[in-house]
Amino acid sequence: MSQSHSFDDVRDLYQNIILDRARNPRHMHRMEPFDACAAGENPLCGDQVEVRVRFAAGTTVAEAAFEARGCAISMASADLMAEVVRGRDAAAMRSLAADFAELARNGVSGSADPAISTLQPLSGVSEYRSRVKCATLPWSALIAALDGAKESSHD
Repeated sequence: MSQSHSFDDVRDLYQNIILDRARNPRHMHRMEPFDACAAGENPLCGDQVEVRVRFAAGTTVAEAAFEARGCAISMASADLMAEVVRGRDAAAMRSLAADFAELARNGVSGSADPAISTLQPLSGVSEYRSRVKCATLPWSALIAALDGAKESSHD
């Protein structure tokens, strides 16, 4: 198998993961009760997301969920995010959010966090600068929720 063929296979796999998560999100529901909640909007493309978090102890996440309307990238990102933050405390979530932002902007992350491999399908957004905001929108809402804000200040 040629190297370019292998690259195309990986890209197709990533595309399939994104489409599956967007069409069949595992964590999209109105979670009640919740301990933290924030909304975010991307005015460039109309993506909207609300992230809700329930804590187990202190700031360790027992469950995260979201409600959203938007493109496949923002939906898949929100769904994968809700999955990988479970069991993490606020500091670990902030660190992972920064690592993910690096992955979205650059296509790679220097992080050794195993969750980055779960988020890897979204690395292709780095090739389309306008889509980086779609991928990072749910993460901005998550950080806003951790900060006690009701809305993210997503740039």
